[in-house]
Amino acid sequence: MTEMPESAESALALIDYPSRFPLKVFGKPSAEFEAIVVDLVRARCPQAEHIQISKRNSKGGKYQALTLTFTVHSHQQLKDIYRDLYECEQVVMTL
Repeated sequence: MTEMPESAESALALIDYPSRFPLKVFGKPSAEFEAIVVDLVRARCPQAEHIQISKRNSKGGKYQALTLTFTVHSHQQLKDIYRDLYECEQVVMTL
């Protein structure tokens, strides 16, 4: 597994926890893309956590962007979410 770049690590360390965090995830549009991404994030969040979701397709329709806003409770939780998304074949990129 590839480790997160040092610049991303240091940026995550600057967040005051707990904090509402907007996570942007890009992938190829499909019927299951949103459900897969939400399930991966929810697996690392408390069950009662409300995840706000917005989505839009790219201009040409080749990609779908999801923005999930949720409360992050620790640096490790956020690292785990990014790692899970990185390992997911349907995810093209995260911000």
